[in-house]
Amino acid sequence: MNKMKILLVDDDEDDREFFADALVGVDLNTQLQQLDNGKSCLDYLRQQMENLPNLIFLDLNMPIMNGFECLTEIRKNPLLKDLPIAIYSTSSSDKDIERTFLNGANIYIKKPSSFEDLKKSLAQVIKMNWAYHMDDFKKENFLLRI
Repeated sequence: MNKMKILLVDDDEDDREFFADALVGVDLNTQLQQLDNGKSCLDYLRQQMENLPNLIFLDLNMPIMNGFECLTEIRKNPLLKDLPIAIYSTSSSDKDIERTFLNGANIYIKKPSSFEDLKKSLAQVIKMNWAYHMDDFKKENFLLRI
């Protein structure tokens, strides 16, 4: 079976390391690519058109290009607009959650503080049937609850 290609876009090196360690701990067949801002994400996606990630975890607060801008640009591109995008942020602001929902993100994950909660979140999101989730998409399913 092919590895699920996951792209993590987060400017915080500690958070990226925490995420990568948790992903290994989940023990699913995944391959992780990490980038540190929205612009590098868009550049990467344009270069990888034949080999796009299966799922993007996108932080909101980043330098150069933040997650909101990156999400908007991805959704504007007809070749990228159907990529599943999980917002992965420390923000629990209703305004941020609403804004990312309206701009086309697929799920919102508040960064868990515990390693076990992060593993549970990743397992739940990675195992999700994205085709079904995107067809039966409702706002009440948007915020991941662990």
